[in-house]
Amino acid sequence: MRTRYADGLVWDTTLGQFRQMDIFTENGIVVAAGAAPLYGSPDRVISLRGLAVFPGFADVHVHLREPGFSYKETIATGSRACAAGGYTVVCAMPNLSPAPDTPAHLAAEEELIRRDAVIRVLPYGAITLGQRGEGELTDMAALAGRVCGFSDDGRGVKDAETMRAAMVRCRGADSILSAHCEDLSLIPAGAGIHAGRYAAAHGLPGIPSASETAPIERDIALCRETGCRYHVCHVSAKESVAAIRAAKAAGVDITCETAPHYLLLCEDDLPEDPAAPDSGRFKMNPPLRGREDREALLAGLLDGTIDCVATDHAPHSAEEKSRGLTGSAMGIVGIETAFPLLYTHLVETGKLPLARLIDALCVRPRARFRLGGGLRVGDRLELTAFDLHADTAVDPSAFRSMGHATPFTGWPLHAACKLTALGEDFPFSALPEAEEKR
Repeated sequence: MRTRYADGLVWDTTLGQFRQMDIFTENGIVVAAGAAPLYGSPDRVISLRGLAVFPGFADVHVHLREPGFSYKETIATGSRACAAGGYTVVCAMPNLSPAPDTPAHLAAEEELIRRDAVIRVLPYGAITLGQRGEGELTDMAALAGRVCGFSDDGRGVKDAETMRAAMVRCRGADSILSAHCEDLSLIPAGAGIHAGRYAAAHGLPGIPSASETAPIERDIALCRETGCRYHVCHVSAKESVAAIRAAKAAGVDITCETAPHYLLLCEDDLPEDPAAPDSGRFKMNPPLRGREDREALLAGLLDGTIDCVATDHAPHSAEEKSRGLTGSAMGIVGIETAFPLLYTHLVETGKLPLARLIDALCVRPRARFRLGGGLRVGDRLELTAFDLHADTAVDPSAFRSMGHATPFTGWPLHAACKLTALGEDFPFSALPEAEEKR
């Protein structure tokens, strides 16, 4: 099968700009790019006229909930939500039942992925047995060839000795360790929001920034010692940005991510009534912090300290998210709205160059996690196309995800996904005619 993707404004990740061009594939592999006469007579033509074309986005931090929690999300629903957001490859976190901590337990997740995923879903392996953040380490060498990296996301690795041993083992397996940095000993009982102005005004216990930054600082020292490839999940605090910036300057092999909600929201956006059932859609871990933290995160994204934007897509049932800020489960959904929100509210407002956004959504995560795929000649095609002149709004009722809890309900959007393609497949298409047979 020869396919011509015609007349798109294709984003050149090397030049950091659009180029009007065609992309040609044969059996799903990119074989040429440029003017139409470059590559023979196609079997079909997909018109992308008027659309912005990017390499498929890559998210190194999503929760697809299977096996074990299919009432929240499934591989089928979650991967379709990813495709609708322009994502062609995602890394699935290991807080599952069973956790992917042995080859046999991992096989249960792999079978669901093979059966139901419509995009590339790459599982993480757990760092510790039972994904407990302590105790015995997993056999990383036995898992490394089947996972994108290792994480105990949802739990921080509790002590330095365990983390040091994990880093040594991860380096020996030539893999990457993706760390959930949270020191529970620093968090008061019942805390679910940032220890800042809002918590003080409402008399609520808060989660201090030190509970995130202290483990990062510990791990930076261990990373320097062990030489492990190390990645920090969901950075939310200004002190964490500063620590990672200094570590990079010192040559430590460290990268990190933040999420769209930390770049667009802060504690000032929390609903006035923390007990209102609907306020649960603003609850996530780590929490929304202060305005100065949001500004530091954007500065870190601009200067490259923050490498990736990952959604931490974390669906829960409607009942689990209906208990207000204090009682609701931690986590929100975001895979379907990430690019449209960031494009509309950061790029169009002049706060973030489009080149840096695409770098963080696609280029750096693919490079750091060795994900492959894209729009270069020789790649297996991974493409997404957006209408950057759309006029719509965030509507959870239209989500493909089973989770609907988002703090962005009603936010205006000026970008809409029209096509997501992998190889010869179209896991998402809103084009009036996806295929024109020739």
